[in-house]
Amino acid sequence: MTTVIHPPAQELLRSWRHDFHRHPETAFEEKRTNARLLEILNELPNLAVHSGWGHGTGIVAVLKGTGGPGPSIGLRADIDALDVDELTDLPYQSTIEGKMHACGHDGHMTMLLGAVHSLARQPDFAGTVHFIFQPAEENEGGARVMVEEGLFERFPMDAVFAVHNWPGLPLGEAVVNDGPVMAAFDIFDLTLHGQGCHAAKPEEGTDTILAASQLITQLQGVISREVAPHEPAVLSFTSIEAGHTYNVIPESVHLRGTIRCFDPELQARLQQRFEEAVQALAGFHRLRAELDYQSRYPATINNPEHAQICVQALEAVPAIHTIHRNQTPSMGSEDFSFMLEKVPGAYIWLGNGVDSAPLHNPHYDFNDELLPIGVQYWLSLVRQLLG
Repeated sequence: MTTVIHPPAQELLRSWRHDFHRHPETAFEEKRTNARLLEILNELPNLAVHSGWGHGTGIVAVLKGTGGPGPSIGLRADIDALDVDELTDLPYQSTIEGKMHACGHDGHMTMLLGAVHSLARQPDFAGTVHFIFQPAEENEGGARVMVEEGLFERFPMDAVFAVHNWPGLPLGEAVVNDGPVMAAFDIFDLTLHGQGCHAAKPEEGTDTILAASQLITQLQGVISREVAPHEPAVLSFTSIEAGHTYNVIPESVHLRGTIRCFDPELQARLQQRFEEAVQALAGFHRLRAELDYQSRYPATINNPEHAQICVQALEAVPAIHTIHRNQTPSMGSEDFSFMLEKVPGAYIWLGNGVDSAPLHNPHYDFNDELLPIGVQYWLSLVRQLLG
């Protein structure tokens, strides 16, 4: 008979989450967060706690079940914040100017802490659970760093799982996909160098503004005319910097942006076409192009078998009343993809509420009512896999 494990009281979960929220830290700078996590983890029995991962701020806590040998799984939470000025006016608002937990990682690590807190006191399962507290999910690829540091060699795992809160999805609802969940994430920095001149005499220079404008329009044609309509892809220019006055055509223009898609072959082809378009345009306009194109994150793609296990775990959580299957994936990105490239597993969404502000918004706040639901999901998943 399976023993029922109760998560920590919601008041304790809330106190942990609010503490993390007050002290946000961005990529690879999560020193205070790391220290607080270690303080809580080191008070728990039966855990082997390993810090120093992910350039120093990541943690892997290992818990072996008392039920004997069995599978080895990983449960991951991201711990970093964003460079955002918080505008919530909450009593536990960020105390660090210009930094904020605007993506809910304060809630993610609290939910995982709640699962550790319960299981460490009652590890009556067969196998091993690795609780992964990962830094630098936002832009800097902390998951990639941990993998490169030997995460799965040091801690072999049969499967790995992660959760993200999802604004707009009602509390008590979840989304589980059998394949793509989040898009690949490429970025580019492009500088076009020409010859500046008087705005009244454009024939004496090379017009970098005109060239940049044509490039922006031309590259959108790659998405609309070279990518099949049923293949999601998006190219967004997010910054243009050039010139400072009315009567000078500037010497250079700097553009940056991002490309998102789900298919690895399409990802490579879009990079190739981007580079070809830049070189062709630079040649036509007699400019010099300086391009830095980086494939930051691969697409996050679930293993169907492990996605179904997540569904079964969710069905055992009383507070989850609706499970959406194979919804439209997000064009946002997630560095958990690096872990899923090495080990099969699944990444799911849990509803943060219909009234939640969007992710990466200065008014966003993680829904405290989701904390015990997330803990129960983790406990249920461990029971599904190791019970």
